[in-house]
Amino acid sequence: MNTGAISMRYARALLMFANEAGVAAKVYQESLTLRKSFRQVAELRRAMELPVMTRAQKFSVLVQAAGGEITKQLQKFLELVLDEKREKFLVGINQAFIDLYRKQEKIRVGKLTTAVPIAPEEVERIRQMVVKNAGGTAEFTTKVDPSIEGGFIFEINTYRLNASVADQMRRIKQQFIGKNRRIV
Repeated sequence: MNTGAISMRYARALLMFANEAGVAAKVYQESLTLRKSFRQVAELRRAMELPVMTRAQKFSVLVQAAGGEITKQLQKFLELVLDEKREKFLVGINQAFIDLYRKQEKIRVGKLTTAVPIAPEEVERIRQMVVKNAGGTAEFTTKVDPSIEGGFIFEINTYRLNASVADQMRRIKQQFIGKNRRIV
């Protein structure tokens, strides 16, 4: 059984259903919350596969994991997944829906890693530059990682710009090692 194909099929159905009802953006936000819950609570994924949990218990857990008050469309979709006994695919379905929605709405996903905290205004300025140059919209997360020593690492979709001091030092070290090998 191809889990990717099953997940994609259900995700497309959810996206169509949400688009028809005009609540795709809301379902997207609920799906982000659900994904966060799956990532933070490892037992949640295992709980969906427990045969001792009733359908009603699983549904209740999923609603709470998605934020409590969720749209009627997501409720119906979760009921369908549980009725068809596809809850073990729910993590994949949820991620596939998020990816499809982002593609539909041209949402770029970015990550900015700095050695020290950066002002929210700077993050917004960078986000605006990405939106201006690439079109669509952009979602950014920031991360503070002192090990990069300075500079920044910027990632957007599959593009990565590493302007960190640690990376520059690594490159210089590689150059010295390469030149010293030729001398000896």
